[in-house]
Order: sequence, then C-alpha cells, then structure tokens
Amino acid sequence: MTEPGEPAGLSKPKTTLVTNCDEFRLSCVVAILVVSLVGVTARNKPHPLRSAGVLVMCGLLAALVVSAASLPAVAIAGLAAKAGSDELGELPAELITQASPQVSRVYASDGKTQLAVMYDEFRSDVALAKVSQNMQDAIVAAEDHKFYEHNGVDVKGVARAFVNNNQGGGRQGASTLTMQYVRMALAYSATDPQEVVNATKDTASRKLSEMKYAIQVEKELTKQQILERYLNMAPFGNGAYGINAASQVYFSKKPADLTVAESALLAGMVKAPTAFDPTTDSGYPQALTRRDYIIDNMVSMKQITADEAAKAKKVKISRTTKRPSSGCVNVAKNQWGFFCDYFYRWWLGQSAFGETSYDRERLLKSGGYRIVTTLDIDAQADARKEIVAQTNDTNRNALMLAAVEPGTGAVRALSANRKYKIDDADDPQNPLSSNPALARQGVRATYPNTTNPIITGSSDIAGYQAGSVFKMFTMVAALEAGMGLDTTINSPAKYKSQYRDNSSSSCGGYWCPSNASASEAGNFNMWTGFGKSVNTYFVPLQERVGADKVVDVAQKFGITFRNSDDADLAKNSAADWGSFTLGTSASTPLDIANAYATLAADGKYCTPTPIASITTSEGEKIDTGKSKCTQATTASVARKALDAARCPVGDRAQLGNCAGSTAPQVRSVVGHPVFGKTGTTDNDKTAALVVGTRSLVVAGYLANPDWANHTDRMSHDIVNPAVYRTLADYMEGKAVEEFPTP
Repeated sequence: MTEPGEPAGLSKPKTTLVTNCDEFRLSCVVAILVVSLVGVTARNKPHPLRSAGVLVMCGLLAALVVSAASLPAVAIAGLAAKAGSDELGELPAELITQASPQVSRVYASDGKTQLAVMYDEFRSDVALAKVSQNMQDAIVAAEDHKFYEHNGVDVKGVARAFVNNNQGGGRQGASTLTMQYVRMALAYSATDPQEVVNATKDTASRKLSEMKYAIQVEKELTKQQILERYLNMAPFGNGAYGINAASQVYFSKKPADLTVAESALLAGMVKAPTAFDPTTDSGYPQALTRRDYIIDNMVSMKQITADEAAKAKKVKISRTTKRPSSGCVNVAKNQWGFFCDYFYRWWLGQSAFGETSYDRERLLKSGGYRIVTTLDIDAQADARKEIVAQTNDTNRNALMLAAVEPGTGAVRALSANRKYKIDDADDPQNPLSSNPALARQGVRATYPNTTNPIITGSSDIAGYQAGSVFKMFTMVAALEAGMGLDTTINSPAKYKSQYRDNSSSSCGGYWCPSNASASEAGNFNMWTGFGKSVNTYFVPLQERVGADKVVDVAQKFGITFRNSDDADLAKNSAADWGSFTLGTSASTPLDIANAYATLAADGKYCTPTPIASITTSEGEKIDTGKSKCTQATTASVARKALDAARCPVGDRAQLGNCAGSTAPQVRSVVGHPVFGKTGTTDNDKTAALVVGTRSLVVAGYLANPDWANHTDRMSHDIVNPAVYRTLADYMEGKAVEEFPTP
C-alpha cells in the first residue's frame, strides 16, 4: 500500500478557486454558466469548431431556460426561492480546498516494521498513475459518462433532471464527477458541523453552487487531476476512504492491480456505500447488480470488450474485508503495545501539535505522517523473551523492563508480562484486584490485560518504590559537593539519623534505618558502600550533603514526582526527606533506566523520547520529537559515580576496590563492561535492577501495580536475570567498549 509522502507526481490542491456573484438567482446562474463556459472554451487551443461549440453550449443553456419557463408559475417561483441569495450565503464565495484526512503510520527504528496505523478515516492518497486504468474507467462509467467531454457541468443532464424533478418524476441528480468532487471538497474544508450540512444538503441552491464551483475547478485543474482527487476523497464503505484504502480493505492489493470486476464493484459503492456493501446480506445482491450494470456501461463506452465483460461478471464477489485497526490496541505482536501507547501519550503531550490534546489527536489521525520511532525490534524481542522465561502474563506481580540509549534518550524497548489489551466487559479475562478494598467494589486487576502505562507512568500511575537504586543520586550529590569516592564512614548495623520520625518510639522520635544484614557494618567508602548497598553508609552521607541537594540531583536526572505526597515533600520539605536516599519515592523502570543512562553519557541527561523522525505527507521532516539534552552533572562526577556503580554488578572499578556486590553474576553474563544497581524495598514489596553499558541501559522492576501494600515478597531471582540477560542479548556480537577513565 502506498504510504503518505511516497507517491511521486501526486497533484497538489489549489488553495482557493474563486467565483462570486452577489445576487445568485436563476438569471445570474445562466449568466455565470454562459460566461464561464465561453471562458473555458476560449482558453482551449484553437480549433475550427470552437465557435460552433460556444453556440451549442449557449443553446443548451437556452434550453434550460425554456424548460424552466414551460413549468407552472408556482414551480418557477419555488425555484427562485430555493436559489435565493440567503441560502447560498451559507456557502463560501470561494471553494477552499484542503487535503482530506490521511492515515499516519508508525514504524520501528528500522523504518520498515509497521507498529501501528493512526486514523479517523482510513485513507492514503495515491497518484492517478498508480491507479489501474480499469478503476479510472469504471468510476467514469458509474458516475459520469461525459466526464471527458463537459466543462464541469453536464448542462443537458441538468436540464433533464430539473424538468423531471419538478414534474414529479423519479429523483435525478445530474451531478458530474467534478460537481461531486466539489461537494466533498466543501465538506472537508468545513470548519463546523453546520458548514458540513450546508455543503451536502440536497437543495437547488446547493446544486447551483456546485455548478458554479465545478466550472471554475475545470479551469484550474486537468481532467486527470480532478479524477485523482475524486478517487482519493470518495468513501467506499467499511471504513475505507479513497481508492488506495478501498483496494486494501476489499482486496488486499494496490490500486494499480485492480481488475475490471474489482474496479466495477468499488465504483458502484461510491453512490451509496452502505446500500451497496457486499459484506452484508442486504447489500450483497445490490452490489452484484450494480457491479454488472457498470460493467455493461464499460462495454457501451468501449472501455472493455463484451468478452472481458462476460468474464468479469463471473468473478465471485468477496464478502470479507481487511483493514488495520487504528491505534495501539490489537497492534501486531502485542509486545509492541506498551511502546505504541508510550508514543501516543507522548504525541498528545506535545504543544507543537495543537493547543489541546483533542487537536493533537486529530492531527495525528488525519495528518498523514510517517513516524519512525526509536523502538529497536531486536531489543524489544529480547526483553519479551527474557520476561517470558521468568514469569507469565497471568502472574499478578508485574515484571516490567525499559531500555534507553545513553546520550540520546532514545527509548529502545518497553515490555512487561502483560498483554496490551482492553478487556471485553461482557467476558472479562482479568480477575478481581488483589487489593481487597478494590475487589469489594468489583474493580478488576491489571492482568493479564491492561492498557495502563505501568512501565512509563502517567498521572494515574505514579510508579513504585524502587529502593536502593536511588542511592546513586546521593553519591552524585556528594561528589558534586567535593567529596571523593574514598570518603569513608563508619556504618553501624543500625543508624540513628538526624531526621525526625514522630511515628517511631524506638529511636526517641528519630528515624533509625538499618541494613539488610547485621553483618553489613564497619567502614565503607563509595565503592564498597554502593557495591554492598549499605543503608547506614548512605543515610549519613546524605546528611552531610543535604537531602535537598540529593532530591535536586534526582530531578536533574529526570525523576518525576507523580505522587502528590512525593511532590509535596520535594517542594516543601526536601531537606527533611531522610528516606529519599533509600528509594521511598515512586518511580518507573523508564525513569531509572534514563537516569542511569545519564552516567554513561558523561553526565548528559536527555529527555526520553520515542521519536527518531517525523515526516509529513509532503515529505518534509519536522524537528518535534528530538530529545532535549542538558548537562545534569559534570563529566568528571558522572565518570566517578559510574566507577563506583560497577561494583554492585560484579565488574571491577578502575580507581578503587569493590570488595563485594549484590548481583555478582551480571558482568560475566553480559560479557561487556557494566555498571548498575539493585534495589529492594521494605518487606521486599519491590525488587529492582538497573544495568548498563555504553550502548544501552536496562532497568527492571518486579512490583504489584494494583496494590502497593501487598503481602508478596518480590524476588531478585526473577527480575535480575530478565534485566541482565536482555542486555546480554542486545550486546551479543558488539565490540567491547570500556568506560572512560574517571
């Protein structure tokens, strides 16, 4: 199928087509038609019969007037009233043509793998040269036999229809293809619903306006351009707009390959897409009859032979259709759903695409953009494979992974043990929520199906406490304050801090954190304290530098406080937020992956983005979507912090000794220099790991998105392998790159 921006030679709409008449009554119509037709003929190349042609046209117009004069006086009076200037004033004096809505297509980073199609109307314009001659002939045979002969208005047909309709005969329209195109163009250029009604209602004045505009259109465009625009704009039913979409929906082929039988069927549907819908019981026989009628017309117009017609009539009409679903739900291979949703939410948040989210959505679904995202198909497949190896989609605890490229903010993968899908309300697959209070209200869990942004967060999904991965922000703040990696602190098994905690009676109203193990006591520096994740090292380190400074570093590294309590603490009580260093603030895997990627990028923080490029339907690239990068900390500080961050994941620091780690197997499995950190919250309610190389950083959480106060214990034996094996899969075959020396 031709994609937006692809067709070469696709004709461009004129901005305006101008004809005006203040008092547009019957006599004025005749004058306009005479002058316009003479003008059109005069512009043609010299021809011996040109003068005769003008006389013939004028004669036909005279016949129209005579026919009108022969009607009863009441009919003439009625026509005058219908053609009054008041009603005509409801339509614009100028025909302003706008591009019809086009589908936008979303691709993976390879620019080939289609992730999703976004549209309100399934349509992609195609050049006439890429539409089969069969289809071009069939639409003329169906709608306008004299299309190549008239100048926008079939005057004889109008006269015949006018007399017939006003004498009580069967309703006749007499609209040429050009006039039908005018009607569609008026509807698409409307700025409010009433303008759409004015453009499409069946009145004498509207018909006269169409005639006026049609004559001018024929001055401005060639027959081929008019036919091209008509075919690209016409509705074909079953959500297909334009011949490109129709050929895919009904026949799963390009319009260039349409046969006589297929073309006649589609041409017949334009008149009444619902009535001639071959997929319905009532529409099938009517579609068949109309198809054969059009095939006969094609024979009479010498477009095809009688033998070709007979053969075409024997072709069985398919009663099935196929069109891609719009949006992110039910996208091919559901592991793309969460990334697609992340892109969609990103788009709706960009003011460059409109003032409101509604405006932005309409632009996405009608603008015909070609959007290449940052999603790495291989990395995404790796993440999904490793998640499935550790757990399944029916587990109430979510295993969530996010992967980010350092230095660019490019989000390379988003995956979870969930299906991105909306439940069928009549047959829900999800059990009741694990939160007892919500279950009593009948609220269902987010597994196995969900459309919640559990990996990336939103106003509704604040995130999860991730534990000790936040200690990195304390280390960066201390290094920025001039402390060295060798800063030593005697760290007891339990530490009485300076932070007040009126809820605790055991420490005299002060907060007293302890370590995961009583054996974690003694003298530690940043290498050893970070490597073994010693709480009683980092709390006093935070006291020395100031908790507000640590919170500030976290924000510079992209941590967003979506939770209202967290936001209040960050704004009003950051200096007293003692537990911040232990990761009590809500965050998401994407937050942490991108924060640690800042270290690998020498302190350059880049906003996470799903966009590699956006191209308009005209082939122009737009800048919106590029990541905004800032220097969150100095390269020196970033390199020092990364050196210490090699300790927790079994790598060797360049400047110091690690003397222990919490995930020692990571380095040997990945096979490249690595850095990262494990994280665990109180009572193991969340388990987290973040691991990175110079090429990619992967963060994973194991948490319960439905109930923060659950009683399950999250295991690092599940989350850790999923994270580091995803990274190992991605790094396989890549050259080994050492981190810069601090």
